[in-house]
Amino acid sequence: MSESRSQDAASDSGPGSRRRTWTELLAGRAERQRQALGRGHKLQESAVRLLRRHLNLNDLLLEVDGSACKTLCLNQLMDPEASADLPGSFIGSALRDQASRLGVPVAVLSSRTVASSIVQICASSGEPSPRVLLNAEQRKKMSSLLEVAQHLLAHSMFSRFSFCQELWEVQNSLLLEAVWRLHIQNIVSLQELLESHADTRATVAWLFRDLCLLCEQMEVSTQHTDIARAMLSDFVQLFVLRGFQKNSGLRSVEPAQMAQLAMDVLQRMLMFTLEALATELQDESPAYRAVKSWFGVFCGHTYGAAVSTDAPKRFFSHTLTQVLTHKPVLRVSDAVQMQRDWSFAKTHPLLTSLYRRLFAVLRPEELVGHLQEVLETHEVNWQHVLSCVSTLVICLPEAQQLVKDWVARLLARAFQSCDLDSMVTAFLVVRQAALEGPSVFPPYSDWFQASFGSTRGFHSSSKKTLVFLFKFLSDLVPFEAPRYMQVHILHPPLVPSKYRSLLTDYVTLAKTRLADLKVSVENMGLYEDLSSGRDITEPHSQAHQDVEKAVAVFEHTGKVPVAVMEASIFRRPYYVSHFLPALLTPRVLPRTPDSRVALIESLRRADKIPLSLYSTYCQACSTVEEKKPEHAAAGVKAEAGGCAEEPLGPLAAALSELRAAMTDPSQYDVLSAHMAVVSERLSSALGLGEEDGSLEVSQVQLSILAPHLEHREQEIADLLLTSFCQNLIAASSFAPPARQGPWAARFVTAMCGRRLLPVVLTRLCQLLRHQGPSLSTSHVLGLAALVVHLGESRSVLPEVRVGFPAPAKSLPIPEFFSSLLTFGTAETSLFCLKFCTAVISYFLCKSSSLSRDILYSCLSPALMKKFQFVILRLFSEAREPPSQEDPAGLPWRLLCLPTADWQRAALCLWKQRTFQELLKQKEFHLTYRDWLQLELEIQPELDSLSHTERWDFHQWAIHEHFLPKPSAAGGCDGQLQTACTVLVDVLIDFCQSSRSYNCSENFDLVLGSCTGNRDIFSRLQEMAADLEQGPTASQSCSPRERFPFGVFRTRLQALASGWDVAARLQRQRELLVYKRILLGLPPSVLVGSPQAKEPAAPDCTEFFHLVNSELRNFCSHGSALTHDITVHFFRGLLSACSQSRNPSRTADLILTACQTECPIVLTSALLWWPRLEPELRSRWTRCFQGPLPQELQRLWEAQQFGRSCLSPDSASPPPGPAWVSAASLHFAIQQAGKNSIKSQLEKLDCQREELLVVLFFFSLMGLLSSHLTPHLRHQAVDSLKALDICAEILGCLEKKKVSWLVVFQLTETEGGLGHVLLRLAPDPYIRLLPFAFYSLLSYFDDDAVLREDAFLHVAVDMYLKLICLFVAGETSVVSALAGRSQVLQGQGDPVGLITKARHFLLQLIPRCPKKSFLNMAELLATSGHCDPEVSAALRSRQQVLPDADLYREPHLF
Repeated sequence: MSESRSQDAASDSGPGSRRRTWTELLAGRAERQRQALGRGHKLQESAVRLLRRHLNLNDLLLEVDGSACKTLCLNQLMDPEASADLPGSFIGSALRDQASRLGVPVAVLSSRTVASSIVQICASSGEPSPRVLLNAEQRKKMSSLLEVAQHLLAHSMFSRFSFCQELWEVQNSLLLEAVWRLHIQNIVSLQELLESHADTRATVAWLFRDLCLLCEQMEVSTQHTDIARAMLSDFVQLFVLRGFQKNSGLRSVEPAQMAQLAMDVLQRMLMFTLEALATELQDESPAYRAVKSWFGVFCGHTYGAAVSTDAPKRFFSHTLTQVLTHKPVLRVSDAVQMQRDWSFAKTHPLLTSLYRRLFAVLRPEELVGHLQEVLETHEVNWQHVLSCVSTLVICLPEAQQLVKDWVARLLARAFQSCDLDSMVTAFLVVRQAALEGPSVFPPYSDWFQASFGSTRGFHSSSKKTLVFLFKFLSDLVPFEAPRYMQVHILHPPLVPSKYRSLLTDYVTLAKTRLADLKVSVENMGLYEDLSSGRDITEPHSQAHQDVEKAVAVFEHTGKVPVAVMEASIFRRPYYVSHFLPALLTPRVLPRTPDSRVALIESLRRADKIPLSLYSTYCQACSTVEEKKPEHAAAGVKAEAGGCAEEPLGPLAAALSELRAAMTDPSQYDVLSAHMAVVSERLSSALGLGEEDGSLEVSQVQLSILAPHLEHREQEIADLLLTSFCQNLIAASSFAPPARQGPWAARFVTAMCGRRLLPVVLTRLCQLLRHQGPSLSTSHVLGLAALVVHLGESRSVLPEVRVGFPAPAKSLPIPEFFSSLLTFGTAETSLFCLKFCTAVISYFLCKSSSLSRDILYSCLSPALMKKFQFVILRLFSEAREPPSQEDPAGLPWRLLCLPTADWQRAALCLWKQRTFQELLKQKEFHLTYRDWLQLELEIQPELDSLSHTERWDFHQWAIHEHFLPKPSAAGGCDGQLQTACTVLVDVLIDFCQSSRSYNCSENFDLVLGSCTGNRDIFSRLQEMAADLEQGPTASQSCSPRERFPFGVFRTRLQALASGWDVAARLQRQRELLVYKRILLGLPPSVLVGSPQAKEPAAPDCTEFFHLVNSELRNFCSHGSALTHDITVHFFRGLLSACSQSRNPSRTADLILTACQTECPIVLTSALLWWPRLEPELRSRWTRCFQGPLPQELQRLWEAQQFGRSCLSPDSASPPPGPAWVSAASLHFAIQQAGKNSIKSQLEKLDCQREELLVVLFFFSLMGLLSSHLTPHLRHQAVDSLKALDICAEILGCLEKKKVSWLVVFQLTETEGGLGHVLLRLAPDPYIRLLPFAFYSLLSYFDDDAVLREDAFLHVAVDMYLKLICLFVAGETSVVSALAGRSQVLQGQGDPVGLITKARHFLLQLIPRCPKKSFLNMAELLATSGHCDPEVSAALRSRQQVLPDADLYREPHLF
């Protein structure tokens, strides 16, 4: 046989073939044997498979004899109760016996039996198909069945392979949960089950169908949700691990079939969801639920620890690529036209949620790089790409800079190689990012101007790049929105002059396109957002919106908006044709001018409204007011309300969704997504283009006393503030402030737009200042957190200029909020405690990881000081030094409890170590000055402290706390005088501030409308008394440092000097406060204590200086001080005398010093002597048991002399000095009110010439006083009578040939008459002597005029000074004087008076002798330029006049 086979083989070789060796022949035989063996094995498997398909094991088992075998059937296996009674060994033995009878392996029989049982369990529910989940009864049966299977598997009586084959035979009857339970019970794994099926396509279809059903049913029933999620998670874990694992480190590389199956299932699921999103999904529809559930698997916790980090990252990258490249049917032109509808807020929330989940695994740099790679290598779906860009910049804080850098690289590449794709990508990406608002990306107009508006732009390198840019922009024109063309026109690229035609051609093309779209660049609104890409509104509609915004800006700033002023110059067609007609819409003007009226008046004064248009507007308003139909007014109001009111439902819904997301406040992407929707809804609620993000003004103006909001503005503000408070409480219940993420900062950013910020600040002003005590705990906590976040943004927010009664200055945001907290009543003090505690606690909790320098820069010092003030005031335990061992923590958690204990929280914060460390910083020290300023606001009748408690607190604060404290820590270094000085300074500041705005002569009102200052002033009186009664009161300080005059002197030096009305009023108000403070202090403060050494006169230098320099000018009645300060001085005199060893000597020394240093004190005593004398006599007699001192007696004699001069009897001799007697006579004349005093003047002896001259001076002062202060009670002489008295005295002087010109040439000669008289009248009166001089012009004697050589010099000097008054702008006083004077013969104005004086001089000059011109040259050199004609006449007359003395007899006597 072997030979024949070898011959056959040899014959088969054929001619020319090589003969095979024996080894080869043996190898061929062995191969044929192996092939035959393999065919046999395959034949056996096919036979077994055929038997499995057609064998009914149930029937076969029933045919076996034996009662035990008959009772053991599949029903028992499926019945949990029956199988529970049968041990696993019994079931295994029965199966082994039956397998031996049938001649089949027991493992095969067991697998077939279990598979059949599973099918019966899945079909036993009776519920309608399709389903993938078991019910409770089925799970119970399945659990029992799987226990049996586990026993069989443990005893090697179960074949997984056979079991898998059996399951695939009945796959359509299986429920997916049953398969999953086999996996988790380790009966057969999902991977093994899936790999055992040869038909991959059928497996993918089955899995896709059941996974879709699983996703749909996941959200239907809450009792199955956890099981469904676990199922989906396990399936996705398997698919991701097998489909995207490269080098897993497993023992064997997974078959390519399994990897392909996994990828196919994931791909089909993703395509299904994207297709479903493309069809407008209805909420809660099955497809919506399926998409939502499937997108839920893109979470990090879905994969757990079973999947390495590489696989999910590859899976997420693959998914992102598939999303970006899904159905790339949109062209670039479509993207340019439609991208404004693909913003984050307009993209389907399910798609944005998918993006956010994908972003969670990939780093921002990887995302941008992946986007760039996909755009460069694939055809993309532009809608998905651009919506992904929007989500990227919204949800990732680092994305803004990354996108900027990416766009810069794209532009560089585009201009380097004229790459159109890179150019298109850059513009689309930038425009898409800009659609999300300036809080996440700069506006498109800013980017375009920054990229192409300078020589550093990419386009400026060559002509080629310029042509490329304008060619690209021109290609965009047919497709892009008008907004972008307007940006390109208004902010054009910088082009060299030689290539200007390129820009001109483009502008022409763009304007043509805009004209086709019926959009005009000239008719653009003032506040249109060029970056929003929204539809263009009609010019008239935009004009009405511009008017509303301009009025709002004007209302908050008090200035015409810059945009309006610019439009009046550079965009005049729109300004005149649209804006002004909208602004000047006729209406019934309000009685009290509103902001609109004020804006119109401001524009009219600035010549920005044509007169004809303004006249037409006024006439139309008058016509409307005359008609004023009630129904029309109601209709207009209703129409306006209808136009303004749009439902706030979408905004409220967005805020509600944001609150629901607060369960995990650290999820930046989720909360940012919700905040983007809130911002978009907020913008819609405010109106189109409201929030362009540009804060045009540098400050916001509002009124603290009466903050006002429109109804709609208040609704929006309340909605936002309520939402913020609720979100904060919800977030704080899950995480402390430090771990809540940036949601609050994003929320605050949304509220900081140009239109909304003033609304929010005004509403906060209403709540914190006017409704604070009524706010609930949640409101207090929420608003406190909001204040913290607004304070952190102070560098980008405008300052707030608050109106009356706050100081007229701009405040940063933190200081503005601190200014809203008051302490006047018990309720406001408690609210201040709550709010300060909440603000500081939240800030310290939120910023626990920040450095101290950042903490110090962000906290408001004013708020820190107010907290210290109120806690020290209300809680005596806080006045004790804090214990170093007290481990007090931050009380924010205590405040968030349902029942917040504010006292405990405040004390806890006070004792907290971090807070105490903050208090050591200098800017946070509560100084003595700060404490006084805050304590002055307390109203005792509404105070939470009783009078005794308040006195105890003041004593502790002053004497125990601040007085011994070093000055570096805000104390007084133990100096009582320092404490008094600071208190006076603070008291004056309080009186001068607008908090004390009802100032008058009444003491309580001068020191403030807040009556809390009464107690503080009482403390000042107590300390001043202690200071005066101290053992070293008279030697403790130098004369120039005596209290309180040092404070007065320092403050007066800081005031503006000058005689203009504003400076005078400010100085007068300041001095009124000084005077009231002096009157409230002990009288000895004015005079001082007598010195121990001789002479024993007290030092009154400080008081005399104050009187001579200030009180004489502002707090006097002509030539005398007011009654109150005069009486107070003499009481001080008596007090000093009571401390002296020689009272009479002390009084005489003081009054003698008054004669030379402060004579107005003596004239004041003469004026008020009838009221002063009784008190002086009674007190002197009671205290010293003797007659009045000599100088007081002399004052009485002078007063008697004045009276006697007016009596019919002979006059008593005048006491010295003459000016005292003259003053007494002058006051007697004024009080008598006589029409003529000629007879009284004749009684005066000829030897009393000096008395007459001084009396003439006093009469001139009386004349000026009758004009300036006609309302004074002691002023019984009117202007005409005063002028007559001056004329009579003048006549008497001329009659007696006494020179009176010295009165108008007073100088400060020591010991001379001028030294005294200049201290007896206010400086304004002295300055107005030229007016008095020429008021007497008609009474001058011609002979006397020519006889007096000095008259011409004085007349010219008075004339030039009168002109200087007029030129210097001090004509208001002169006008008042001239207007009240009836002797100017119709010349009732300064010009008339000057004209009359000029005419007099021009007539007088030719008649005067040459002696009259002595020293005239010096006078003309200094002031001759005031009237060149008079100067020329004087010089001409002086040159041509002969020496008349040669022809005149000598004047010897």
